[in-house]
Amino acid sequence: MIRHGRWLVFTSLGAAMAIGGVGCLGSESDDSSASNETTTMVSALSLGDALPGTNAAAFAAAKANFGQTETQADGLGPIFNERSCSACHSVGATGGAGQNIERRYGTLTNGVFNGLGATGGSLRQLFGIGGFTPSPGLNCQSGVDANPAPGATIFAGRVTTPTIGAGLVELIPDATIQAIAAAQPAAIRGIVNFDTVHLTDGPFVRGQTRVARFGWKAVHASVTDFAADAYLNEMGITTTSCAAGQVVSDFATENRANRAATNAVINGCPDDDKPGVDDDFAAENNNCAGGLTAVQDDVANFAFFMRNTAAPVRGIDNSNGRGLTEFNREGCNGCHVTTTFTVNINGQSASFQPFSDFLVHDMGALGDGIGNDGDSVAVTRRMRTAPLWGVRFRNALLHDARTSDKGVAIQAHAGQGAAAAAAFNAATSAQRNDLLLFLSSL
Repeated sequence: MIRHGRWLVFTSLGAAMAIGGVGCLGSESDDSSASNETTTMVSALSLGDALPGTNAAAFAAAKANFGQTETQADGLGPIFNERSCSACHSVGATGGAGQNIERRYGTLTNGVFNGLGATGGSLRQLFGIGGFTPSPGLNCQSGVDANPAPGATIFAGRVTTPTIGAGLVELIPDATIQAIAAAQPAAIRGIVNFDTVHLTDGPFVRGQTRVARFGWKAVHASVTDFAADAYLNEMGITTTSCAAGQVVSDFATENRANRAATNAVINGCPDDDKPGVDDDFAAENNNCAGGLTAVQDDVANFAFFMRNTAAPVRGIDNSNGRGLTEFNREGCNGCHVTTTFTVNINGQSASFQPFSDFLVHDMGALGDGIGNDGDSVAVTRRMRTAPLWGVRFRNALLHDARTSDKGVAIQAHAGQGAAAAAAFNAATSAQRNDLLLFLSSL
């Protein structure tokens, strides 16, 4: 529903972030040396702390907004999955991974994926606000999504991904990710996903084509787009922003419950509490006049929080470096690259190791089978390489949270990850133990 009583932010909260140089994919010896050095360091920062140089008051305000519990008066719904960002992003610290598993569905039509968008797919929201009155005498019901969704034959779960360190990942130049793909052996070479930017903010301009890197399917290139998308689809809160004086309403159309047409929210009830209007504050109040470029304030705050949260802290490697050697020997570093990236953020240089190439790979049976309308089955099996930094704070592993056991998660790898799973299975118990000790330090 529409987010009321909020003015747009008139300055880009991400504008101060300059893109710096980033190290390219190095040799195995270079990567190992860098990883050994960082593995033995314990950061003075705690998980979820702000990056050095971040304005403390602005970070505290953005974090509070990220944790705010939304109500119907704030625009929650009509259907939604949670009432705040932090309700999902909470493991270890605000902004961390989650225990919540969103549900996706679809089917195959003539051999290609069909997300059943006409009935609310491919995302199923878990809750509805119930009754609401958009105008005097008009009583509406939000409805709730049917489970299972009518016509669906493919079902998948996706656990909440962490946002901690996302601002650093956002600054990795597109060319660096593309170079990683080009350097990978053909058998495991990942695919670069591209995204058309929706919201102008910081280094991103609406309409640009950029390398996507966020989400289980690598859908978004910027944290601002990522935030606006989640605000709409996970909390049901629509937003509009401005780009060069034009209203951007890409995130302003409400979701409807996926039940049959007899559902009251489809039969005569509007999407929100201004009948017939899907756009919200910017459009309805002409706030983009004068050539303004700005992002709706809640979305800007979410982006600021994500952009300015430090990388996950590292623990002690109790394998004494042997686990990293095993990580490389088994080929885990083929996709979970050990590259140390360096970017310039808040006027300072920051180096980090996310242990991901941010590419999508055909994961065979481990893929979730969900895609965009018209995708082939092979495309629906593609999953982004999950960053391993911060994995020691997580107990829900793989995209569907099927296990908390790191060994079981490795053994589940299929498709382009099958060779690494086989190498793990063939390793000695001591080698496997060293690898798991190493992973437990990340």
